[in-house]
Amino acid sequence: SFEGRVEVYHDGKWGTICDDQWDDRDAEVVCRQLGLSGTPKALSWAHYGQGSGPILLDEVQCSGNELSLDQCKKSDWGQQNCDHIEDAGVSCDPFTGTDVQLCQSDAGTVRLAGGRSPGEGRVEVYYNGDWGTVCDDGWTDLGAQVVCRQLGFR
Repeated sequence: SFEGRVEVYHDGKWGTICDDQWDDRDAEVVCRQLGLSGTPKALSWAHYGQGSGPILLDEVQCSGNELSLDQCKKSDWGQQNCDHIEDAGVSCDPFTGTDVQLCQSDAGTVRLAGGRSPGEGRVEVYYNGDWGTVCDDGWTDLGAQVVCRQLGFR
């Protein structure tokens, strides 16, 4: 939900962006435009798969301060010299960077899944790009208290 191939809607159709000049400043604008915080990272060479349809933008050069891609320096709509193997991608990873307070441990970020209410569920941790479960060997009320505190519960 916070990373993928970047697609734009223009003149009634969706299309991709060529990765020529694509960098983290462009990713920062995409993340901001989508309302996502975290660490913006630009990805090239169809990292998230090749799109289909038109390639609508090329040579995007944002300063990083713009509110949307529309405000960035770029080619005219539809003017490009690319193929879909050059589709641009972005990761707005909310689990890195200074915008999100993370528990400083090897366990990474914690969430509860599968519960009947927001305050209960299976403990899962985000580590090295994936969500996983926590084994209950040695699990005590003390561990549960840490998770609850980390999630903002009393």
